[in-house]
Amino acid sequence: MKSSLILFIVLLLFGSAGAEIKTELVEYKHGEVWLEGYLAYDDAIKGKRPGVVVVHEWWGLNDYIQSRTREVAKLGYIAFAIDMYGKGSRARDPQKAGELSGSMTKDPKLLRSRAAAGLDVLRKQDLTDPRKMAAIGYCFGGKTVLELARSGADLAGVASFHGSLDTQNPDDARNIKGSVLVLHGGDDPFVSNEKVAAFQEEMRKTGVDWQMNIYGNAVHSFTNPDADKLNMKGIKYDEKADRRSWEELKAFLSEIFGR
Repeated sequence: MKSSLILFIVLLLFGSAGAEIKTELVEYKHGEVWLEGYLAYDDAIKGKRPGVVVVHEWWGLNDYIQSRTREVAKLGYIAFAIDMYGKGSRARDPQKAGELSGSMTKDPKLLRSRAAAGLDVLRKQDLTDPRKMAAIGYCFGGKTVLELARSGADLAGVASFHGSLDTQNPDDARNIKGSVLVLHGGDDPFVSNEKVAAFQEEMRKTGVDWQMNIYGNAVHSFTNPDADKLNMKGIKYDEKADRRSWEELKAFLSEIFGR
């Protein structure tokens, strides 16, 4: 009896010690371009679980996006930060970031197919439940996941954090199969009120299940603690908007996956 009590106390104190977020770099190819994504999952969870693609900002797949990917994995999902630029392609200044992201956004077909390649890698992972897939993205990544949804990708939902909302073909929203969540800074100078209104009309016209949360006083990149280092007007971290938007994402994923 005494030994059983000791065992119970040990398990109570250290039972979560076995839980660990495992990460690995995954190489894959899109056309002739080699890419390198970042996979994360909770090793304590057994069996398959929903998969969530995470798409980086215009900087590329950096430490910030890797940390977000681990946070998604802590929620009980298998998360995969996809690479939209190519293995080793990262930006350290706005000019380079603009060049890399611009090379993708000017070609929507390439943007969508590159994102779909990453989605396919996650779908084929042993721990992924291929029937339950979602995608989230930040800034450039926010635009990317919306375009992926507009392409007709088999996704239960997509969530955009301070991403661009416009698209070359608004009618493509008819292809969206899942739900859409947009988390937007109310004072974001890079997404005009006209573009917000156009996006909302696009969603309404095509009957998409959508929702938009607008955070007052928040500007662009409000989820990234490093945003202030740029010292650029209209780009700033907002702790309150970051926290609130993350809670909205958790509720959204729970709803679309029925968890």
